[in-house]
Amino acid sequence: MSGLREKVENFLYREARLMDENRFIEWFELFADPCLYWVPANEEDYDPNTHVSLFYGDRRIVNNHVLRLQEGKAFAQEPRSRMRRVVSNIEIEDGGEEVSVHANFIINEIRKHEQRYHTGRAHYKLVPEQDEFRIRYKKAVLVSLDEAQDNMTFLI
Repeated sequence: MSGLREKVENFLYREARLMDENRFIEWFELFADPCLYWVPANEEDYDPNTHVSLFYGDRRIVNNHVLRLQEGKAFAQEPRSRMRRVVSNIEIEDGGEEVSVHANFIINEIRKHEQRYHTGRAHYKLVPEQDEFRIRYKKAVLVSLDEAQDNMTFLI
């Protein structure tokens, strides 16, 4: 399991670094085809097809969001947020064809002289591809999911 743990941890740390460095295209390439990315609002578990989410999308929707950020068309991110993510408490369940991973995160964001923290727990379903992983499913549950959220056009 230690080899798997090291590979999974390195993957999650790389994902965080790519997001922190605004390397959105490279971050998007970490996703499998098909994939699902979900950030619930108000409740942790519900049917996202019938309730509002902070973000809910398949590969096409994630790609559209990434392109808006990459091309500077996400005007609510002008100027861009500066961020650093910390990933911890990583738990891994090897299911063979799919690796289920849970991890806590803290995002420190600074934008327009205001510092904010976003904390939560992410659940990933990773699929091995050659010598790496791809994200088939990512659900990021914010601790503050039932509170009013300021602009969160960046990716969690």
